Amino acid sequence: MDHSHHHHHHQETPAKAAAADKLAEKTLHAHNRAMPHEGQYPSGHGEHGHDHHAMMIDDFRKRFWASLVLSVPVIIISPMVQVILGYRLEIPYSMYIAFVLSSVIFFYGGWPFLTGLRDEVKKGAPGMMTLIAIAITVAYLYSTAIVFGLEGMDFFWELATLIVIMLLGHWIEMKSVLGASRALELLVSLMPSEAHVIRGGETINIRIDALQKNDFILVKPGEKVPADGFIEEGESYIDESMLTGESKPVQKSKDDKVIGGSINGNGSLKVKVQGTGEESYLNKVINLVQEAQKTKSDTQHLADKAARWLTYIALFSGFTTFAVWLLIGAELAFALERMVTVMVISCPHALGLAVPLVVAISTAISAKNGLLIRNRTAFENSRKITTIIFDKTGTLTQGSHQVARIVSFNPAFPEKELLRLAAGVEQNSEHYISQGILIRVKAEGISIPTAEGFNYLPGKGLEGTVEGKSVKVVGPNYIKEFSIQVPESDAEEEVETVVYVLIDGTVAGFISLKDQIRPESAEAIEILKRNGIKNLLLTGDNDRVAKSVSDTLKMDGFLANVLPHQKQEKIKELQDKGEFVAMTGDGVNDAPALAQADVGIAVGSGTDVAAETADIILVNSNPKDIASLILFGKATYRKMIQNIIWATAYNVIALPLAAGVLYNQGIMVSPAIGAALMSMSTVIVAINAQLLRSQIKSQ
Repeated sequence: MDHSHHHHHHQETPAKAAAADKLAEKTLHAHNRAMPHEGQYPSGHGEHGHDHHAMMIDDFRKRFWASLVLSVPVIIISPMVQVILGYRLEIPYSMYIAFVLSSVIFFYGGWPFLTGLRDEVKKGAPGMMTLIAIAITVAYLYSTAIVFGLEGMDFFWELATLIVIMLLGHWIEMKSVLGASRALELLVSLMPSEAHVIRGGETINIRIDALQKNDFILVKPGEKVPADGFIEEGESYIDESMLTGESKPVQKSKDDKVIGGSINGNGSLKVKVQGTGEESYLNKVINLVQEAQKTKSDTQHLADKAARWLTYIALFSGFTTFAVWLLIGAELAFALERMVTVMVISCPHALGLAVPLVVAISTAISAKNGLLIRNRTAFENSRKITTIIFDKTGTLTQGSHQVARIVSFNPAFPEKELLRLAAGVEQNSEHYISQGILIRVKAEGISIPTAEGFNYLPGKGLEGTVEGKSVKVVGPNYIKEFSIQVPESDAEEEVETVVYVLIDGTVAGFISLKDQIRPESAEAIEILKRNGIKNLLLTGDNDRVAKSVSDTLKMDGFLANVLPHQKQEKIKELQDKGEFVAMTGDGVNDAPALAQADVGIAVGSGTDVAAETADIILVNSNPKDIASLILFGKATYRKMIQNIIWATAYNVIALPLAAGVLYNQGIMVSPAIGAALMSMSTVIVAINAQLLRSQIKSQ
């Protein structure tokens, strides 16, 4: 699959547009709030974002290695380094050699920063690039002046190390963002590699990327659907849980839409290809995530703001230092050296790495753990969540039904026998009810009899002949349609799904199945409670079902019988009370609520629209991931703030010393010491960011 032309959100595909229109008008403002705005993308991430990104990484890598190699001789012949390390090298014309090498480093290695300066000044928003560019330009011009006659020591080695470290920082940052996209490519592996295409009456296997719109493809039972399309003939149950979060396999027949990547059940299908590669649902999820990685978060803006202030402070301090020393009567050369030292030192390498490293690491870790972050700001805001609302189906419950009870009405067919005969018919079906019954049969170690004349009663059930008896396993609809008499039973229709077993035309009993609570749910709720976060269950189910789930998990409460359009209102009510609300959901009907919530979390990668409106997408529907997500959001934010404080604090101390405030006390930061301090603060920030990895493991 080719992701080079990934579309921006703003070019909605018709399917998305239609889905978005369906969402009530009132969700629009909330939806817009959840969307990354124009102008948040770094320049150049248009249609060819993916390729462009890879090219830029390559470019930074080349510049980094070239600058690194050239800076080695510059450092060795630098008089200042010789003084510090106490060795002497007499090389003829060494200053000129240093000048030539440094010029190459400045113009080739420093080019991205110089163009960055131009872009930031144009926008009227000086930031990181401006700060770096000013420092390297000042260092270069001053050192060049020294080569051609000004008194003093040159700054070539500082210039070289500054450029090398900054290139490294940007290269790491960009690589890790791409690394996170690599985790996305794992999503792509959900697609099969080949498709069976019907051409000229024959079925041939072709690679999936050779598929074209309007091709006819054959999807055999149990295979993955290779592309989005519509069923021409055949019917089957299709498991779309990975894509839509809909836990029950969905019955599909002629003209129904199928999604690439979903798993076909028991029927053979002939499908007319609608969307290949680019337009496919899966590709949209992948693009969503790429978009997310480009949006800047509030904390990143904070780092840019810090850089902007440091730029102003650096320029102001530099000129002030120069003026003050001249006024006190220092030599011009000395005053200039102080000014340059201040300006070079005030460019904190560490700030350039502070946030990007944390973002990179957190995005990569998240993607590995199945968290796709679409909106960085919401992810960092997850630390403020006070209440979290769970949509029941498929989030806290498994959405897969398991046998709850077996009730026999006929002593001739005790419970085990009922189950055994039912299984004979059910073994031919992929339906979730059949699967539930078969799981129970295996658990009880019952051997399944064979069924003859198996027949499928669409929408009603199954029938067949087992050991000479006519066996039907049917739902309540069949019973109603043929007004079959059923003995009174205490079937809790509300909490359970019931199928009746008919043997030779009379009802012998029923089997009820129930959605099971996920084993991880209790732990997730427990973690949230420990962290003082309220949790509520929100469901369209009736009070009895809601209460049974809520009580079992010891939740803080539930909202039952909530219609889809009311979900959003419920969240708004909580927000009006001053709660910071997170919502987890997976269906189209959750989309308005996801958009309304302060942090919207789509589970099981949600339906198209749910994924569109959510800030964070959880690939696995494990509720524990939600708890981890919140703790991880807190840890990430802490790391960023620590790094920003560390990077700026270093300046608060180094600047006055470089300016010579304590000169009379004999304390003077030479440019060399300044550079050493600077590198040290960078290393500390980098190590601190890496600590995030261990924090995740300890959760």
